[in-house]
Order: sequence, then C-alpha cells, then structure tokens
Amino acid sequence: MKLLPAILIAAATLFAAPVQVTVDWNKVTAQNKTTTTYQIVVNPPLRRGSAIHDRVYQEVQKLGADYVRYVPWLPYPKLGVAELEPPANGKTSWDFSLIDPMTIDFLEATKGHPVILNFSTIPQWMFKTDKPVPYPADPDQPVWNYTQGRELRDPSGKEVADYYSRLLSWYTKGGFEDELGKYHKSGHKYKIDYWEFLNEVDFEHNMSPEFYTRLYDTVVGSMKKVSTDTKFVALGLAIPGNNPSHFEYFLNPHNHKPGIPLDMISYHFYAIPKPDENMEIQQHTFFTQADGFITTVRYIETIRKRLSPSTRTTVNETGSISAEDLAQGEPGFVFKPIANAYWNLSGATYAYVYASLAAMGIDIVGQSQLVGYPTQFPSVSMVDWNTGAPNARFRVLELLKNEFGPGDKLVATSAGGALFGNPYLHAQGFVTRDGKKKILLVSKRDRDQEIQIPGASGAAMRAVDQTTQGGPARTEQLSGETVRVPGYAVAVVTLS
Repeated sequence: MKLLPAILIAAATLFAAPVQVTVDWNKVTAQNKTTTTYQIVVNPPLRRGSAIHDRVYQEVQKLGADYVRYVPWLPYPKLGVAELEPPANGKTSWDFSLIDPMTIDFLEATKGHPVILNFSTIPQWMFKTDKPVPYPADPDQPVWNYTQGRELRDPSGKEVADYYSRLLSWYTKGGFEDELGKYHKSGHKYKIDYWEFLNEVDFEHNMSPEFYTRLYDTVVGSMKKVSTDTKFVALGLAIPGNNPSHFEYFLNPHNHKPGIPLDMISYHFYAIPKPDENMEIQQHTFFTQADGFITTVRYIETIRKRLSPSTRTTVNETGSISAEDLAQGEPGFVFKPIANAYWNLSGATYAYVYASLAAMGIDIVGQSQLVGYPTQFPSVSMVDWNTGAPNARFRVLELLKNEFGPGDKLVATSAGGALFGNPYLHAQGFVTRDGKKKILLVSKRDRDQEIQIPGASGAAMRAVDQTTQGGPARTEQLSGETVRVPGYAVAVVTLS
C-alpha cells in the first residue's frame, strides 16, 4: 500500500502530459495476415435505378477490397430466396429476375478480387411450421419473421443441399436442372472463391452445433461436386462469446464426414449501447465492449488452434448498432437523426478491433455494412443512404486498406508508458511490405489528444477525423515530434 500514492501521482502525471508513443522497430511481435474488408447486405437501395446505386458501386470498384462478403438476407425474401414455393402441379418457382441484377452488379464490381457469397436464407417451406409463412408481394418491403421453424421437412438435409448446389451452379456453371428435370440456363460462369453457409445460426432457426454441423456436411459435400475450387465459410455466429460449444463441436474433425473441408469460420461483433446512453457515454461503451470481444477472440483462437489449426477465420461483421435500430420493427417507431460524431466513433472502434485482431493473426476483419438506411439498420451504414457518398466509417476502412495489409510486420509499441499504458489512445507500429515504418493511432475519446512520437518531425500523417467526416483522409506534414489529433481520429504516421 506504500506504493499507492506514488502510483496515483504517476498516473495523474501520465494522463496530463502528451502521450508518449514508443516503437521498437527491431522487435517484431507478429506477422500481419489480416485483410480489411466489408460486407454488402442486399436491400432496396442497391437495386438498379435507385438514387444511390451507381455512386455506391463506383465506390466499391474504387476501393477494390478483397473478400467482400455479399449477403442476400432474410428481411427481403424476394431479393434473396430463389425458390419461394415448393414444387407443385408440375412446376417449380425458381426465379432469379430480382436476385440476378443485384448479384451480377456485385460480382462485376468486385471482379478480380476474391469474394465471399452467402445466400443466408433457406427457403422457409423447407422447415416444418404449423402453417405456411407468408412474405410480402412487394420485394422492397422488409419482413422480420420469415425464418421460422427448427426442424427440416427433409431431415436428411438433401433438399437444402440440392437448393444450394443449384444456386452455385447457376452462378458458376451456366445453369442447373431443377427438381422436375427442367434445365434453367443462366449463362453465368463466375469464379466464387468462398461460399459461406448460413448466417448467425445461433439466432436464425436457433441451430444447435450438432444440427448445423450435420447440415453443413450434407450441403458442402453436395456443393463441392458443383465447384471443386470453391472454399467454404462456416458458423457466422452473432454472439460468439455465448456459444463456445459451436466452436468446440464444429472445429472437431471427428464430428464431420470424411473429406468435408473446414476452410474458414466466421463470427461477428457489434458495439451496442443502452437506449439511455448519449454520445458522451457511448464512447466508453464501444471500446469496453470491443475489449470484451477481443478477449473472446483469444479464447476462440485457443479452441481453433487446438482442434483445427489450418482453418482460417473471418470476423466478417464488425461495427456498431444504435439502440434505436434494435426497435426499428416495433409499431410507432420513429427514426432519429444520427450525430455526425457517431460515424467517427464507430470507425475508430473498427480500427481498434482491426489492430488488435491483426496482432492475433486473424485472417479477415470485415466492417458491416455498406448500405443501411431507416428500417434497415441505418447506424451500420458506411455511406449516406440518400446520396451514396462515403461516411467516416467507409473512410476509415479505406485508410486501413490502403496503408496496411498481409505481409506487414507488427512491432513492439507502447502508448503512455509501460506501467499503465494510456487507456484513451491505441498505437501500433507496422513495418510494411515495402519497408516503410508506420504507426497507426486510434483515439478512443471525443477530445483532442497531444501525442509525442520520437523521430516524427517531417513525417507524413494521414487522418480520418471529425474535420474530414465523410471526405477523404486529410494529409499533414508534421513539423515536430508532438502532434495533436482530434477526438475519434484514426491516423497513420509514416516515418520513412
């Protein structure tokens, strides 16, 4: 206890002075394997003819990210389910007329880059329910109760496997033969690098680890016959920290049929504040929840390395969701405008998670999602849903993608001293593939911070902050070793 006064004095002095960032460029702590990317969730603003369609896909092409995840999802059955009714009276209901234009726009905009497709919604009629589940006639009308039932009407899973095999064949083999022997021609011959099987199975149909694993084996075994080069992503868990049994069971090769690949697993993280939290409080919530998720990843990595070390990992939904968005389906819901600072806070949270997961060797960290809008999780959007222009979340991803990537080296870095570290700033040094020395800075608070970086005089700094908002990262030539960064800034200082 005699040390306590000295510790308190040291802490007070530490947090009052400029934050000292120290980098040991010769001490490599990790090899960077991490790709930064994002997901595109299908919704009406991405349809041809919408006010933002062209601008959004221009930004997709310009960014040129690898492993973009494309997800036709449950709120829009007509935009994401290709066979909405079971075969009857000598006919099937296969229909790609609404699905194809959106999917082709995505595949064309990402051509030359590996992608991950996830048609995440199984046709509802393949599950046992008390009565048929209706869906809107209007393809643009969202519905939140389409995924009902927990038991397949075909317990073998073959019906689901045939559905997904035909989807893959439609996009890779030029067409398929349906259940009644009729050939449907698409003419598509795309390369699908990865296919993710289902999404958030801990929520959607509430699948047990055993049920999901059996179904995965049946579906993937069938799809592999269609496209031998396609690899597969599994699980897509919404709350990975609540579901360790999914990882323990799925990643155990003894629980799979011979020859079934365990190429990659996926799971998600969103910072979510309570309804009564204002922006002042949310800055604490976001980074505290991010720290909790980072701890969860360490545990998951221990399981993965023990059971299936060759399986890769994508954290393919990373972001934040406002408390208001969780009530968007409630009667009388009224959308409230989102503060500009929120986009920077969310972007800084993503940058912090990226740096932390890169240090652990996670393969892919994807921001969620390209387009959200009122009634469809507006707080997760990376663009302005009225104009299609990027917001600060998009610009942070753009900055990280352009500055860092697989092949870089992470080096020993401290911010604020070895005893405590500074809880308001995250710093990470990188030696890039071309030998440049760069420092990533992430401000965790909505206030200016002074940072001292030895040797930084004359260095270039690029930053996304509340002065740039949705504009491109600003560039600044540093005149000294002390730099001031605004609240929620994500900055990269290049020393050489």
